Amino acid sequence: MTLDWSVLNWDLLSQYVSKGFWFSIQLTLIATLGGVALGTVLALMRLSGKAVLAIPATVYVNGMRSIPLVMVILWFFLLMPFLLGRPLGAEPSAIITFIAFEAAYFSEIVRAGIQSIPRGQIHAGQALGMTYSQNMQLVVLPQAFRNMLPVFLTQTIILFQDTSLVYAIGAYDLLKGFETAGKNLGRPVEAYLIAAVVYFVICFGLSTLVKRLNKKIAIIR
Repeated sequence: MTLDWSVLNWDLLSQYVSKGFWFSIQLTLIATLGGVALGTVLALMRLSGKAVLAIPATVYVNGMRSIPLVMVILWFFLLMPFLLGRPLGAEPSAIITFIAFEAAYFSEIVRAGIQSIPRGQIHAGQALGMTYSQNMQLVVLPQAFRNMLPVFLTQTIILFQDTSLVYAIGAYDLLKGFETAGKNLGRPVEAYLIAAVVYFVICFGLSTLVKRLNKKIAIIR
């Protein structure tokens, strides 16, 4: 079979791929921000020492981390019409599912980052009369987030790769854009190969930035 690379042109990118690309970026950013926010709450619940908070958070995190993401996407998409009485839509379903799923992973990152802070600093904050929330907000979390930043970004790269799974519910992401282009132009093999190159370039470039950032943080330490 002869490959025809003429499909790699502006028409392909503008008509089919650009819409999917921007949705993948949007999904990645929203899921990262929402996942970090919810993950931080879950991490604090697990570290609170109170069973009424720690047990539900532990069950949620371990449960989410034990289920494949594509199954969570399908379950949420198929169950929401029964719970809401109407379809939610592929894109909103994908956003909510990714936030809920990624929160479990970000929670473990946050928990590990908090536990990496020397206990002496926490005790010093308590000695100054800080409450638990003040200690976390002013002393622990700023240092923990700086230490966790490379891991956060690495998880975000993985998240971007996982956005291709929304094809299961028909959401129009980057991969769906290339698939549509391949079908309409009659060159599906070339379209998938170009998609692989695009994913590789984006993820490799971001991984390189994360490595450089990690070196800078190591120097600061």
